[in-house]
Amino acid sequence: MFKSDVQYLKGVGPRKAELLENLGVKTVYDLITYFPKEYEDRRQLKKISQVQDGEETGIQAQVINQKIIYTRKRNGILKIFLTDNSEEVVLVCFNQMYLSDILKKGVNVVLHGKFERKLARLETSNFTYEILDGSDSDLIHTKRIVPIYGLTKGLNIKFLRSLIKRTLDKYADSFQDMLPGIIKDEANLCDYIWAIKKIHFPGDWEEKRKAYRRLIFDEFFLFQLALAFKKKGIKKKKKSFTYRLKRTLLTPFRQTLPFDFTPAQKKVINEIFSDMQSIHPMNRLLQGDVGSGKTVVALAALLLAVENGRQGVIMVPTEILAMQHYINVEKMLASLKIKVELLAGGMGKREKKRICQELKEGKIDIIIGTHSLIQEGIDFFRLGLVVIDEQHKFGVNQRALLRNKGLNPDVLVMTATPIPRTLALTVYGDLDVSTISECPKGRGEIITQWMKDKRAYKKVSEEVKKGRQCYIVYPLVDESDSLQIKAAVKMLEKLKNEIFPDYRVGILHGQMKKQEKKIMMEKFVGKELDILVTTSIIEVGIDVSNATVMVIENSNRFGLSTLHQLRGRIGRGKHTSHCILVGEFKTFEARKRKEVMLATADGFKIAEEDLRLRGPGEFFGTQQHGLPELKIGNIITDFEIIEKTREIASKTLERENLTNSDYSKIKDALWERFGSNLKWLSVG
Repeated sequence: MFKSDVQYLKGVGPRKAELLENLGVKTVYDLITYFPKEYEDRRQLKKISQVQDGEETGIQAQVINQKIIYTRKRNGILKIFLTDNSEEVVLVCFNQMYLSDILKKGVNVVLHGKFERKLARLETSNFTYEILDGSDSDLIHTKRIVPIYGLTKGLNIKFLRSLIKRTLDKYADSFQDMLPGIIKDEANLCDYIWAIKKIHFPGDWEEKRKAYRRLIFDEFFLFQLALAFKKKGIKKKKKSFTYRLKRTLLTPFRQTLPFDFTPAQKKVINEIFSDMQSIHPMNRLLQGDVGSGKTVVALAALLLAVENGRQGVIMVPTEILAMQHYINVEKMLASLKIKVELLAGGMGKREKKRICQELKEGKIDIIIGTHSLIQEGIDFFRLGLVVIDEQHKFGVNQRALLRNKGLNPDVLVMTATPIPRTLALTVYGDLDVSTISECPKGRGEIITQWMKDKRAYKKVSEEVKKGRQCYIVYPLVDESDSLQIKAAVKMLEKLKNEIFPDYRVGILHGQMKKQEKKIMMEKFVGKELDILVTTSIIEVGIDVSNATVMVIENSNRFGLSTLHQLRGRIGRGKHTSHCILVGEFKTFEARKRKEVMLATADGFKIAEEDLRLRGPGEFFGTQQHGLPELKIGNIITDFEIIEKTREIASKTLERENLTNSDYSKIKDALWERFGSNLKWLSVG
């Protein structure tokens, strides 16, 4: 019944069914669960004499006359006159002659519209009406809290509202409540059928609140239950090996570091080591702000795997980041007898073949690479630990393919984009989460400012004269006809020849060949360049402590998280650094991004604001498939209910495992919602 095509509902047909499909409504169930986006309170009616010019409100009146006025082009305009004995009002009906047969003399109506006073008389041409011929409880467009739905071209709000009401009246009572009484009591929830009716047509705001709470509980509960099942499944798996803290590599590694671990790093390392020493595979998310020292923590975990005779792998989204990791890791492990290799797409066949053979034979301890690592023919001897950096840049299948290269290996996924708690609970409920909440001491302050080009370039000159280095970042590589903004390649010559003729200027972007990128990076790291012209390709991974200025050209074109990630490339040494935003912030969202960047450098606060501005669907970008498809819930505002559903889902699974007959409807709903394809629940 609920899967029936909407075109067979009274008043729909094939044409309107096509329009409804534009809203994602194909079936009766889709229609009933097409929830209002907002509501209008039309309960209070005014006397016509009380209505102000330009006011949008409701009135109740009786039709007293009709008149058709003809224009010069002989087009007729229907005017309908009504009164409530306090004053008259005129409905001006353009292209609505059919109303002359509906709103006849003597008919009583309730009207809601925007009224204007013309020639001392009240008029409206933008109105909704309902004829009073029964109980007020039958009204759905006026004299009540009225649902407002998202529309598509060709669909009328009054038609859609009426269709939903008729469909609810006919089918709503056939719904089944999946939750047993024990859960409804525990969460203080109303009945599901009641909620479905009241979310569309609440009698008051309290009814709407109760209905909303019940429906979002159901949405998040199913998702949290699926995550809990997945987490339980991971915990059931067993590794084919166990780790011991031998310290044959870990102790010498720690002694060679020019710094001590921060308390936050020590805490996280202990959490990771505890997981790795368990008989069950680790499935942990490590999050921390830019520059918080996640890489060195991951390296400690990799060394634990290596000193226990296992191999480790680091997969990153870009060749530049892979190269940067490779350079850093080799340097940090130079005194230890460890074989580290880089595998990237641009390698020659002979070199790649050698690496693949050595990896398969166990001669390579740690391998660092991009998507190349998941290709067929890349086999490990004894893979023990998978580290995925900037994991949200990878699709679910890519992460799973890498993990499947080993037999239940430990998995550590890392992100420098801090995840707001609401999102972490919703997307990463099947992971254990570790957070590095502080940055290493001794680093200089980062001052963020908004400037014009000339002042920004003056600051670059000041810093270069002190022996420092600078980044100038552009949103594009080549000039775009559609976006008239400066591009890195076009600006390079101008920067080199006109603006900074006395300085050494280089360029780095994603379209360069691998060897060209490597040379340019090595030059900048080796202080052979003063200024690096680049794109957002340096958003992650570049670590040059002598770089103290970042000029972000056309910064209004970048998202908030990207701006923060770019800023994180400076401030890595002891000197004060300067992040300079250049660009025109004209829209509300752009101005808000600028305000947040100028106000705080706290990545978690920035992530919260970014989530609020962009919404959860855009927060991770197009490749992240970990977000549930929500009909009514809101990850940003429904934090309290998300926490409640997580708690009850966990209890339910521990208590019943859904084997009790009282939970059969939950089991059915879970299968209906997610089926056997739970790929999007996975992070690795």
